[in-house]
Formats: sequence, structure tokens, C-alpha cells
Amino acid sequence: MTLKTTTYLAAAMALAVTLAACKTVGPDYTRPAATTPDAFRGADPAAVGRSLGEEPWAAVFPDEVLRQLIAEALANNLDARIAATRVLQATAQLGITKADQLPTVTGQVSGQGQRGAVFGGTRVPTIGIAQASVGLAWEIDFWGKYRRATEAAQADLARTEWGQRAIITSLVSEVASQYFLLRALDLQLEIATRTLASRDESLRLTVVRERGGATPLVDVRQAEQLVLGAKAQIADVQGRIEQVEHALSVLLARAPGPILRGQALVEQPRPPALPPGLPATLLERRPDLQQAEQQLVAATARIGVAESFKYPQIGLTGSGGVASTSLANLLTSGTWAIGTNLVQPIFNAGRNRNRVALAEAQAQEAALVWQGAVLQALREVSDALVGYTRQREVRSNQEALVVAATDSRRLADLRYRGGATSYLEVLDSDTRLYIAELGLVQAQLAELSAYVEVYRALGGGWTS
Repeated sequence: MTLKTTTYLAAAMALAVTLAACKTVGPDYTRPAATTPDAFRGADPAAVGRSLGEEPWAAVFPDEVLRQLIAEALANNLDARIAATRVLQATAQLGITKADQLPTVTGQVSGQGQRGAVFGGTRVPTIGIAQASVGLAWEIDFWGKYRRATEAAQADLARTEWGQRAIITSLVSEVASQYFLLRALDLQLEIATRTLASRDESLRLTVVRERGGATPLVDVRQAEQLVLGAKAQIADVQGRIEQVEHALSVLLARAPGPILRGQALVEQPRPPALPPGLPATLLERRPDLQQAEQQLVAATARIGVAESFKYPQIGLTGSGGVASTSLANLLTSGTWAIGTNLVQPIFNAGRNRNRVALAEAQAQEAALVWQGAVLQALREVSDALVGYTRQREVRSNQEALVVAATDSRRLADLRYRGGATSYLEVLDSDTRLYIAELGLVQAQLAELSAYVEVYRALGGGWTS
């Protein structure tokens, strides 16, 4: 390549770069207005400080076994691994889109030879030909089509990353919820087993009294009903325990099997108040809101891509090649060409106009989806805060109910043994106590589930 040709090529590329930086069509992204209250409804005014959603999950769930299960799920869960591959795909797609902004250069080298032969007594000499060529094609991004496309790809990557965090948040909450359910069922099994032992003893004493003529046979049959009811409850709870273990195993990407236990249900954390932080910060924290906003960013950028098709497409092409029968002359001779082309749409039946209208409508939809997601997030946080507060009240009242039912069962047993009442009163008080104890377990589980829901609704769980 001669010095003059090199100078022309460099000048042409410099001009192309300058032109490409001149204009970018289409709107720049600005976040739509979103009305957020000054405070979440249901928030305790005394709960101040760092939002629960900003706490790492290892601090929110101090049970060491639960921490191990969450860590295992994050490492092995198939949905989490699928989300990670989607991030890799989006990263690769961004690289492909960025490459459209740069020239495409191709090269080709070929050679052929003809062996000498004798024709009519005359020897034809051996001939060798070597050829080399280089081609360059570059659509100058004068209107910003590829820059807008890169913006959209970058937003898609960010959306995918936030989507991965959303899956992580859901996974942490699901593992915690299933673990608390498992510990609640363990407690129910403990209560049912203890109740069965008490009812077995009561049945034995009733049989003795019936044989001594101190009580009718109907009391024995009623005592037997209590025993059989407890046995049925035990069998039911045992089956549910195994099913929850199977659900947790799938979350951990294991084959169905037993799950290790840590702290008992009553030992799990139950803070008196949960600081939610400010509603405005929720827009930056919750993965699903960021995911929806990045979808809007990408849709806005694609309006510019669609707009660019209405304007001339400017391209730069170059080619050059050499051919020689002598390797010594291969790099000293050849032909080179540099050119530009411009394509202006004249008539395409409104395709470009409708392309822009489509992109604008998609951006409008994305904006509405984001605004709806913000409202839904605010509702979920408020619902969770109210739920946690009310479930604490329910649990407190249920504890008082168990105390009263326990005393009532004790008094009924004393009255029956003293002959002051029938066994029906014992049966009734025993049933009420059992129901109250199971109700307390459900209240404790509901409180912990509400705790997990507050954490998830505030966007917590994707940091450890």
C-alpha cells in the first residue's frame, strides 16, 4: 500500500468517526414520575434505622443450619444457575451489538500453480500465482442507530442481572419459609406425640376405673377416641414433614431426602419492630422494580434505532489486493479502492414510520408496567408490615389461650377424678387444649412467615 493510499484511508476513517459522533436520534431516557408516600402504611414509627431489606440474609436468619441450606441453594439451585447463564447470554449479546459500531475487515489469501509439461516438443514452464486481498465495510453510525442499540443491549444486560437478583431473593425467602414450615411441623409432631402419651395414660386410668365400676364404659370409648385421634394426627404430620423435606431438597438441587434441623421454631428471631426504610429507596433496592425499569430503558433506546431507519444509511467500503507470479513482487504491487455509499429510503409503504410507532408504543407499555410494579411493591411492603404486626398480636393472644386451656384441662381432670363431672368435660377440655396448642404453632409460623415476607418485599436477600 502506498503512502498516498494510506493517507486517504486514514482521512476517510477519521471523517467517518467524526460524523458518527455528530447526532443520536431518538429520546434520551428519563425515569417517569412515580408517586411514593413519605412512609409505608403499617410501619412502626418507633422502628428507625437501616432498612431490613438492606441487611444481608446471613444477618436476618441467624440459625446456622438455615444459613447452610440457603448457601447450598444459592450454589446449586437450578433456577439460580439458569439465571446465571442468562447473564452470560446478555453479556455476549452486548458484545455482538457493540461490534456493529466498528468496521468489518476481511482478508483472503490464495495461490495456485501449474506444473510444466512438454507439448509438441516444447516444454511449458512451471507457473505459480499468489493472490492476497483485504476488504473493509463500515456503516457509519451517523444517526446513532448502533449506539442506541448498544444502550438497549446494556439495559438488557442490567435487566438480566437484576432478574438474577430477583430469583436469588425469591430463593432465599422460599428456603427460609419452607424451613420454618418444617420446624413448625416438627413442633406439631412433638405436641401430638406428647398428647398421645397423655391420652394413653388417661385411657389406662379410665379402663381401671371402668373395671372397678367407678365409671361407665362410654368413658372408655371416649378416651379411645382421643387416643385414635392423636395417632391419626401423628401420621398426618409425619407425611407432611416428609413432603416439605422433599420440597426443600428440590430447592437445594438434591434428590428427595431428609433435611438437617437447627434451632426450634420458638427459638427463631422475632424482632418487635422491623425498620422498612423510606419508600423512595425501594425503587433502587427491589430487583423486580429495577428489572422493569431497565426494560423501559431498553425500549426507549430502541425508539432511536427505529428512528434511524428514516434517514440515509452512510457506508464506507474499501478493498485492495495483490497478485504476482513472483513472491519477491507480491508486496510491492497491487490495486486498492476506497469508496462511500449512501442509501436513502424513498418509499417503503410506511414501514419505517410504523417501526417508530411500534417502538414508541412498546416504550409506553414498559413505562406503565414499571409504574404498576412500583404500586404493587408499595402494597406488598405495607401488607407485609401490617401482617407482621397483626400476627405478633395473634401469637401473643394464642399463647394466653394455651395457658388458659392448659389450666382448664387440669381442672377438668381433677373434677372427673373427684366424681364431680363426667368424662365428657375432660374430653372437651382436652380437645380444646390440643387445638389451642396447634393454633399457637400456626401463629408462630405465621409470624415468622410474615417476617420473611417483609424481608422479601423490601428487596432483601440478594446480598449475603
